[in-house]
Amino acid sequence: MDSLLILVPAALTLGLLALATFLWALAHGQFDDPEGSAERILFDDEE
Repeated sequence: MDSLLILVPAALTLGLLALATFLWALAHGQFDDPEGSAERILFDDEE
């Protein structure tokens, strides 16, 4: 039972850290164009 006093807060802290990182990435536009890079690598823009 003593290990739960350490593991539960550690799990909550890591979960909140992961959530904060995801929300930061979402707010800074990291997921704006998921298809663009996949298509850009296949086609040349130069003519």
